[in-house]
Order: sequence, then C-alpha cells, then structure tokens
Amino acid sequence: MNSIEEARQIINEVDEQTAKLFEKRMRAVELIAEYKIKHGLPILDKEREAFVIKKNSDLISDKTLREYYVKFLENNMDISKRYQTRIAEGMKIAYCGTEGAFSHIATTKLFPTSKKIAYQDFASAYEAVVNGECDAAVLPIENSSNGEVGQVTDLMFSGSLYINDIFELAVTQDLVALPEAELSDIKEVVSHPQALGQCSDYIKNHEFRKREYSNTALAAKFIKENGDKSLAAIASEEAAEVFGLKVLERKINESSINTTRFAVFSRAENKHGSNEMGVHTILLFTVRNVPGALARAIDIIGKHKFNMRSLRSRPMKELLWQYYFYVEAEGNVNTPSGESMMLELKDFCDKLKAVGTYTKRSK
Repeated sequence: MNSIEEARQIINEVDEQTAKLFEKRMRAVELIAEYKIKHGLPILDKEREAFVIKKNSDLISDKTLREYYVKFLENNMDISKRYQTRIAEGMKIAYCGTEGAFSHIATTKLFPTSKKIAYQDFASAYEAVVNGECDAAVLPIENSSNGEVGQVTDLMFSGSLYINDIFELAVTQDLVALPEAELSDIKEVVSHPQALGQCSDYIKNHEFRKREYSNTALAAKFIKENGDKSLAAIASEEAAEVFGLKVLERKINESSINTTRFAVFSRAENKHGSNEMGVHTILLFTVRNVPGALARAIDIIGKHKFNMRSLRSRPMKELLWQYYFYVEAEGNVNTPSGESMMLELKDFCDKLKAVGTYTKRSK
C-alpha cells in the first residue's frame, strides 16, 4: 500500500467515526433546543460560543492546525444553530404593541425565526405565557433615561413567570406624521408615557400638547387612521414605514445613549450552574414592619457577596402606603451561598421571590 492509499484509509476511518459522533452531537443539540424553547432562551449565545472555541482549540498543540480547528468548531456551531433554529421555528413569542414597536424590534432580534404574537398591553402578553398560549414574552423593564416600567415590575411581583434573559436595545425616538404634514402643522403629540418622558424637553420647546397612548407603534397607527395633520406620534422609524408615515424629525429623545432593557419571561426557570461567571439575580420582596428590617435585608445580601446594582421600591396595589422592593445584583442565587442568603432573608421578609437569573452578554 502506497502512502496516499494509507492516508485515504485513515481519513475513511476517521470520517466513519466522525459521522457517528456527528449524529450523537446533533442529538445533544436537539436537547439544547428543547431546553431553550422551554425556558424562552434565544438560540444565539455569543459568550458561550467564545468559551467553547477557546477551551477546545487549546486542546490542539500544533499552532497551524489550531487555526483550522477554530474554523472547524465555528462551522460545527453554525450547523448546530441552524438545526436549533429549525426546531425552534414553532416557538410563539408574546410582545406588547404591533409591528414596528420597540418590543417587536427586540423580539425579532432575540427570536428572528419564531412566530411573534402582538398583545394590546403588558398584562395580556404576560398572561399569554402563563396560560400556555405562548412560549415566552419579551417585555420592557427599564429605560436608561426614564426609569423602570412599573407595570411590568408589578407583574414580576404578582405573577409566576421567570426572567431568563435580558436584552438591551438602543432606542431612537422620531417624530412621525402624515406624509402631507409639516413640522409647523403639529399641535399635539401622541405616544407611550415612557416615550413622552424621554422627549419631554423637545415637546416643551415646541409647545406641543401631549396625549398618552398604550404603545409607540400603536400611536403611529392611530395617527395614520385619524388623518389629522396636526397630530404626530413619537415612535420608531420602523413604525413609520409600517404605517406609511413620514419622519419629520429624527432622534428627538434627550439622551444620545437612550437604551431600553427587555426581559424574556417564561414558565420554567433557567438555573445557571454554580461555576458560571457573570450571573445576575433579580429579587423581589417585602419586609416585615419592624425597625431596621430593610437595612438588615440589604446587609444580608451584601454579606453573601451579592453586589447590588439596583434597589427600587414600588407601592403595593392592595395595601395603602405599603411597598415592595426590587433588587438586581451580581451573583447566582442557585449556589450554596445564594440558598443561604434566601434562608436568612426570610427572617426579615414577609414575601420573598427570586424572579430569575441571567448572564450579561452581548447580542
């Protein structure tokens, strides 16, 4: 047997083994896809891919071959993502608003191939997941310039869903109106309260009247259906395109770094492993009516090395002048330290729930 025949025989043997390993690997990919569907997680996880490539490529001692092995791994991952996407195409994702809304834009970025279902309000989108109509919901929880979305925070407190992912979307607000309208025609602007707040200086400087609406994109739809040149909406450029409107002025929000954080809600909790880095936990709780209860709760969180990044209070709907608290902290509640922290917090909290954990990652 000459050298080329021997080499080809080796390749044939390796290819036969590779085929069996490939099938075994793709069966595992199916399980990952099913897990992501159950927990409302997007297919793409850049940080996980980078970790796997670095870890596995270090197994190759030959530096020249390592370069090709990285490409081999990247190709494997592309195939894996395509297969996961095919499995997950039947996912139903709830969001609030309509096509062109920022929630729709965020949902499309997170779940590009899944079926996106619009609901009129946050509660309806949330409830659609609770009752099984949808697999997950993408809802805004906070804006960098206008604060928390209180209605969604209240749903976190009273509802049963978990947060398994956070997505940050850069938001640009535009003034949109009928194609025949000019800026001088506008007397009143219509939009969601958050958008009106983000553009308050612009509205004040132009002496526009304000009208609140349930959603920015629906406000754009209202302008189109109303047909009044004196009305304009504050919405996205995408919403203007969807409803055949004209952008009168772009980027009218005060902050040039205006960002909205969207949370992915699902019925199942994604419990991160104890050794995972960059895990954040969201806690909601009420404290007992005794002196120092809140201070003690905060001390317990810090004692267990959870670095609080956010602490907010919200009024309770059913009790006058009573509040619950929202905490977002660096740390994993599903670790021995986290479990110990939760046990200690129960001594000072009447109601305590971990809404979910997520990892900070780029999208």
